[in-house]
Amino acid sequence: MADDFESFVRARMSALVRYGYVLSGNPHDAADLAQEALARLGERWPRVRATGDPEGYVRTTMARLHISWWRRRRREHPVRTVPEQGYHDAGLLAADGDTGLWRAVAELPPRQRVVLVLRYFEQLTDEEIAHELGVSRVTVRSQASRALEKLRQVDNFRIAELSGR
Repeated sequence: MADDFESFVRARMSALVRYGYVLSGNPHDAADLAQEALARLGERWPRVRATGDPEGYVRTTMARLHISWWRRRRREHPVRTVPEQGYHDAGLLAADGDTGLWRAVAELPPRQRVVLVLRYFEQLTDEEIAHELGVSRVTVRSQASRALEKLRQVDNFRIAELSGR
């Protein structure tokens, strides 16, 4: 049984970290989300494995953890100077497609980013997203609309830049 869990972790860890990166926009937070969700899965492995969807369990756990983290961070008070330099993993930045798009998504406010990830990456309905985030469907729609508008502006800028305008 422990071998099954270890095999699952080895097989899915990189994909889960990429998913965490899409949620958080930060490679450090992505690794933390994946590790915490996998630790929780390890505690419940026999029961979750019996349901037949351990990856779904981990992804849902990661989304909920991320939501919880950014809710807590809203209450934090930022400092003027950053204590350390960030680390950029080239593999994560190039993960699964257009790095310009991922950079633009990473620059979105956390709530807008989470709404887009849950809608387009996890393919949840507005009702499911509203339930996950504890907000109304109208809030989900407005956050998605604002996020998509910001992404369109970035994309239009990139298209104009490429065409020499």
